[in-house]
Amino acid sequence: MTARTLHLDLLTPDETAERAAALGERLKPADVVLLSGGVGAGKTHFARALIRSVQEVPEDIPSPTFTLVQTYETSRGTLWHSDLYRIGSVSEIEELGLVEAFSEAVCLVEWPDRLGDLRPEDALEIELRSATGEDERHLTARWQDPKWDDRLRAWAA
Repeated sequence: MTARTLHLDLLTPDETAERAAALGERLKPADVVLLSGGVGAGKTHFARALIRSVQEVPEDIPSPTFTLVQTYETSRGTLWHSDLYRIGSVSEIEELGLVEAFSEAVCLVEWPDRLGDLRPEDALEIELRSATGEDERHLTARWQDPKWDDRLRAWAA
């Protein structure tokens, strides 16, 4: 499969949240979004905004840094938000049930480098990096599966 790439410059935290919400509208069960970037790059901010945008009943959205996984019932079905920063081995990921969730739920995964061979080939990869201004971010989206083509073309517009 051919890799596809999209670049977006996000000038404010609000703009980052708006892009996350717009992506949330386009997600379906079995979609996996891998969020990468350094500490403080905006992964959790992006994930929270996306989750809020699809919640039917607003609830608190804590970072899953210590719980590893948080699940939500949303307008897009069940959504799993995981933060794998503290994961020590791939077997710990398997114990979480995350691999099974990949095939039935919308999954947002922070620190996807910890997935190793469990990384889904059809996932959407989003990398966030700090840009020139303090609150500015550069977003790079990469995907191989054509299922993302139309959705991301509309998302980028």
